Amino acid sequence: MHIVIVGAGEIGFSVARNLSQDGNDIVMVEENPERAAKAENELDVMVVRGNGARPNVLEKAGVSPDGGVEMLIACSSRDEVNILACWIAKKMGVPRVISRAVGMEFTDTDAWRRDLGIDMMVSPERSVAKEIENLLETQGAVYSSEFDERAGIYAFRVQEDSPACGATLLELRRGNAKLVTIIVYIQREDGGFIPKASDALQAGDLCYSFCYLDQIQEIAELYQSHKAKKLKRVMIIGAGKVGFQTAFLLHHRKKGVDVRIIDIDREKCRRIAGELPGATVLWGDGADEDLLIQEGVSNAGGFVATTDSDEVNLILASLAKTLGARKSIAVVRRKNYQKLSEAIPVDAIVSRNDALSSVLISAVRYPGHASTLAMLDQIGAETLQVVIPDGSPAIGVALKDLSLPAGALLGLVSRDEGAHGLFIPTGASSLLAGDKVILFATLEVINDTLEALGVKAD
Repeated sequence: MHIVIVGAGEIGFSVARNLSQDGNDIVMVEENPERAAKAENELDVMVVRGNGARPNVLEKAGVSPDGGVEMLIACSSRDEVNILACWIAKKMGVPRVISRAVGMEFTDTDAWRRDLGIDMMVSPERSVAKEIENLLETQGAVYSSEFDERAGIYAFRVQEDSPACGATLLELRRGNAKLVTIIVYIQREDGGFIPKASDALQAGDLCYSFCYLDQIQEIAELYQSHKAKKLKRVMIIGAGKVGFQTAFLLHHRKKGVDVRIIDIDREKCRRIAGELPGATVLWGDGADEDLLIQEGVSNAGGFVATTDSDEVNLILASLAKTLGARKSIAVVRRKNYQKLSEAIPVDAIVSRNDALSSVLISAVRYPGHASTLAMLDQIGAETLQVVIPDGSPAIGVALKDLSLPAGALLGLVSRDEGAHGLFIPTGASSLLAGDKVILFATLEVINDTLEALGVKAD
């Protein structure tokens, strides 16, 4: 697919890297010389230097009636650039345009998107809030990404006295035949691997699992030593955009949950209290240990730090965990901070930029599904999306009879909506021509796996 990406910041860079690896023809538009040079030097893309809201610059990138551009993604940090780039692209005949929206008002309703002729507008704050909601809902999950309303990928930590500890994947499958889940990757200490059916899980393993959402609680209980408790209280530090959106989602979708927001800005607290009458809004310092104890942090099922400082959020989430919060989450901007989840007492670290870039990536990979693929970038294995071609030897053959090499797994299949849509394959599943498959395979067996599926290696 021929795709133009406006903006080569952290989000645009991530989107371009992933989509170019999928085999798409990517052209990036960037005005900042340093960011443009970084994209040009480190990515397999063409870079056009200039303002992405200028028609002549977009024309150089191929945005013209006969330029062959099939999609434009505008993900700069400026709404006016993103919106105008999408508007120009539509006028030039680009079939699909997607815009990042920094200002929340652009995604409060669907009216702006429709009136501007934009196919999709996405907000980083709403993407982050949705990921936080998923993590709070599934207490045992360290990371989560939904693909649509049916399926997602979750990362669970194996507890020492949980049913999964010491069991092989085959034993787990046989003992829980009604649960449809595939563990596609196991992070163990400093390394990781794609598991085989004979591999046994160990305490501390981080298991990346494809699951159906209506079975998520039962699947989570396999990895935990106790039955998940119902979410009753959530404390949110920071009443900014992410904090507000998280509180809004919890208040409107999780009836009966006691939502408490703490912020040091008095005027912001007054405004939020008027917009969320069902939440408790407190003017105070989220680092005040006495205040946290007084407001019941020890009884909180969730604690979310969403201030403007990554470092403050990591410290506050750690403090809350030591004070007894059942699950603590820190929101960060810097990607390298996500690695700290192993070193500090925080249950989950959510990246604002990753949450948004994953939505943009999935809009290309799975245009029929509101899916997210942020976690797949954290897996240190070969993760490929392949399309099953006509004449593939895998067509119509049950996967259990396909004899894929050890070290290869099929995690998810996307099929035309007229058939089965998006589904997690089992041993009895079979593939059709045109199916999009997320494939996990080690470097040693990737070529043999592609050959078994009838896919030509580049």
